[in-house]
Formats: sequence, structure tokens, C-alpha cells
Amino acid sequence: MRRIHVMAAVIRDADRRILIAKRPDSAHQGGLWEFPGGKLEKGESRHEALRRELREELGIEIDDARPLIGLHHDYPDKHIQLDVWEVSSFRGSAHGAEGQPVLWVRESQLPQFSFPAANQPIVTAAQLPDRYLITPDCNEHELFSGIERAIDSGIQLIQLRQTQLNADQYNELSKQVLARWGAQVTFMLKGESPPTESNTGWHLTAAQLRELVQQPTPVRPLPKGRWLAASCHNAEELQMAEMLEVDFVTLSPVLPTKTHPDALPLGWESAHAMLRRCRLPTYLMGGLTLAELNTAHHAGAQGIAGIRGLWPSSQ
Repeated sequence: MRRIHVMAAVIRDADRRILIAKRPDSAHQGGLWEFPGGKLEKGESRHEALRRELREELGIEIDDARPLIGLHHDYPDKHIQLDVWEVSSFRGSAHGAEGQPVLWVRESQLPQFSFPAANQPIVTAAQLPDRYLITPDCNEHELFSGIERAIDSGIQLIQLRQTQLNADQYNELSKQVLARWGAQVTFMLKGESPPTESNTGWHLTAAQLRELVQQPTPVRPLPKGRWLAASCHNAEELQMAEMLEVDFVTLSPVLPTKTHPDALPLGWESAHAMLRRCRLPTYLMGGLTLAELNTAHHAGAQGIAGIRGLWPSSQ
């Protein structure tokens, strides 16, 4: 089987729109939409290949780019290694320099287009932010003021975690939170069953993930279009998350953490090795702060998740 290393780019303009291109009908996976890019040539670095491909295909010059997600996909006749970068700044007017149709679309519009199977995790990664806040156990006043500060700081994805509450208390609190901020950010809820609110996602514990996968016929418990996430701590759980078709995962702990002081940290090298084999957007967590965000990106992660590392100070 042929092995091909392909560079691809999620390119954003000043309005945060994303550029997609249509594959020629005569090409492999012809007629489908894709994220622009092309093959890594012998002797090229990844960044050099990305610059060359986008110059040739779109007539633009990259100013700022960073790794977004790495994927492997087997077709009947070839093995594709997809190396995807996010381009946040470029020079020139992007156009189909090779005659291919191109479109600028909003993140929310991406699911409306047909992409090759290998591109589906990229569609998800392009819609997710690089910070995933998990709320600390605290009283209602501290929680509400903290969420307000987090949203003001640019946080877009929040897991509502309040382990001190019973199920009824948690459900009542989540209703208040969603009524106040549900239209501004995406909330991932916890619990023994999927949340009923259509504008929320569900974050599974590792135990819930294992239980669902071990069913005689594992079925994704939320419809596509609503985020489903899972907490993972090793390669086996990452594989389970792929089997259940979750949208994204957290992988922890990367470093020692006060929340779970007895947990053996994975370390950066082990986390990077796991991410090379994982097809899902992954947030690394455990002892991480914004200072490690760039390191997480270059390890192959979507970004970082955390409680203490992301919870905004009241000062």
C-alpha cells in the first residue's frame, strides 16, 4: 500500500471564515470539498511544503501558522498521513490558482459540505477552540462571576462540573447557567444520561465511555451535531472514544496536578506518542496553563483543558 504524507490547511481570514476548495471530478475523491494543501515532497520540511502548496494552489504567502491536527487514514489503495495546520495570517488574495472552485464559509457551515472521510476530524477541529475550561467546585456566586469573567476573556467551550451537587441540584444549576449564557458559549454537561437541552454537549467520564463501548452494539448516545466528549487517560481509552465516534477527548494528566495528586503523569513524550495514533481532536490537561498552549499544539493537541490553569482570577 502506498504511503503519502499530505499537508492541509484550515485558513482563516480576518472575519474568522474558513477557506475550502472543491476537488476536480477526475481526482481521487473527486467532487468533494477539502481543506487546501498537497503532498510533502522529499527533502521539504512540513512548513516549507505548506507554504509551497498554498502559494501554488491559492496564490497566498503564509505569515502565521501552527499545527492543528494529525491524522492517518487508510483507503483501499493508499495510506494517507494528513498533517493539518491552522493558518491565521497570510498575504495575498486567496483564489483558485489552479482553476478549482473555492469558498469562504463560517465554521457552523462546514457540516453542510461533503468532505472526504479522512477530512471529518478536521471539520470538527476547525469548529473547536483551543481552550476548554472546566469549572471548579464552588458556590453559585463564585461560579457565575467566574463564568462571566471567562467569557469576557474569550473562552468559548465550558464544561459545567460541580461534583459537590446531587443530580437534581446540578440539573437546576445547569438550567440557570444555560438561560444566562447558553447563547454565548457552548456548555458540556455531566451526568448519568445525555442532557436534553439541544444547545449543549455531553462529556463522558472514562467509566461511562467504557460502559457504552462494552454494550453488545455500541451506539453513539448523542446525534451528530451535538458535541460528545470523553475523558481519556491512556491509549486504550482513546481507541474506545474513536469506536464510539465521540467528537473530541481530553487526555490527562500530562503533568502532576493538585486535583489528582496520586495519578501518574503521562509526560509530554508519551502524550505526543498517543496523539500520533489518535484521530480525534484532543485537549491535553493536568497541570497545564496557557504557558503550555504552544507546546500542546506542537505535541499534536487541539489545545489545553483545565480547571485551575484556565479559571480566571477575580483579581
